[in-house]
Amino acid sequence: MKKLLAVVVIVVGTVGIAACSPTAQNETVEAGQAIAADANATMSEAISDVDAATDKALGAAQARIDNASDAISNATDKARDHVGNTLESAGAAIRQ
Repeated sequence: MKKLLAVVVIVVGTVGIAACSPTAQNETVEAGQAIAADANATMSEAISDVDAATDKALGAAQARIDNASDAISNATDKARDHVGNTLESAGAAIRQ
């Protein structure tokens, strides 16, 4: 939003100075180009920051999913062992 306001101010200022001398016009163009370059650098940095935050969030989510998967796998193994032991005990009791 601030960037848009800055661009609007530049455009209005440029139109207002358009009737001035060529030197003033050149200075206005140079100032506009400098502001545009700063805005582009700021946007690029913001994009990089968002990308880094996204990567961090996705990495944390992936780690939690991996941990949950490991916990489910461990619980399944434990239940399988328990059922197997119970079946063996029942078979032994039947054989007696």
